[in-house]
Amino acid sequence: MTITTSAPAGEVLTVSDVAAQSGVAPSAVRFYEKHGVINAVRTSGNQRRFDESAACRIQVAKLAQRVGLTVREIAGLFAGLPPAPEPEDWGRVAEQIVTQAEQRVADLKAQLDALGSDDKLCEIGANLGT
Repeated sequence: MTITTSAPAGEVLTVSDVAAQSGVAPSAVRFYEKHGVINAVRTSGNQRRFDESAACRIQVAKLAQRVGLTVREIAGLFAGLPPAPEPEDWGRVAEQIVTQAEQRVADLKAQLDALGSDDKLCEIGANLGT
């Protein structure tokens, strides 16, 4: 039995398909869609359909989250991606993730150095907030 949808060609993956390919629960697929990390079109029956890049986007998002980026920041990184990202597109995203991760590591090192100083803890906290 063939099921037809009104989804454009290329928008063929279901929530379950994307979940299986990306290694997350279906609820996570819906979460990432809600927050703009991935985009879906709706069929005439109001079912979500995703393009083939959705699973990859989720996998990259999970990596970016592990280095400290928020879902909002990740959605911003992905906003400039074309619908079918090429390796060079992903390379630019990777560079941005690395830059963000390096900045976060530098900030953490500065905080650790401050904690190792002889300053009062409350003064360290006040200085780090500026």
